[in-house]
Amino acid sequence: MTTIKKTCVIYTDGACLGNPGPGGWAALVQIDEESTTISGGHPSTTNNRMEMQAVIGSLSFLREPFNIELYTDSRYVLDGINEWINTWTKNNWQTANRKPVKNKELWQELYALTNQHHINWHWVRGHSGNQLNELVDNLAREEACRYEALDDTEER
Repeated sequence: MTTIKKTCVIYTDGACLGNPGPGGWAALVQIDEESTTISGGHPSTTNNRMEMQAVIGSLSFLREPFNIELYTDSRYVLDGINEWINTWTKNNWQTANRKPVKNKELWQELYALTNQHHINWHWVRGHSGNQLNELVDNLAREEACRYEALDDTEER
């Protein structure tokens, strides 16, 4: 593997008004002294899908390999990528109970993106006063509110 010289810090969050319901996701990507926020959403989704989409969106934003310090308040994302995904890939995307993995297409996309970088994953407790986590939480909620009035066919 090529040595990765560039580093960045990423904070991600997803939100859903109802579960399922209108949802939003947001990420803050810090490279050197520059910070960029990205966000999106869907009118009918789940909180877990938005949490995953926040990470996917942030990793897709990067145009070259990075050493990444990635912060999420989602145990679903963190445990999925660090503990469950290797078993799922060996079991042809089935759980230990031989049921299909939920959100398979997002897990596959996330897995492919994580293999392009070196990522140190960090869990941060949501709504605990972490300034950057609160920022992406607010942005994700704003996106969810934008989608509240849309129908199921529209997506950004």
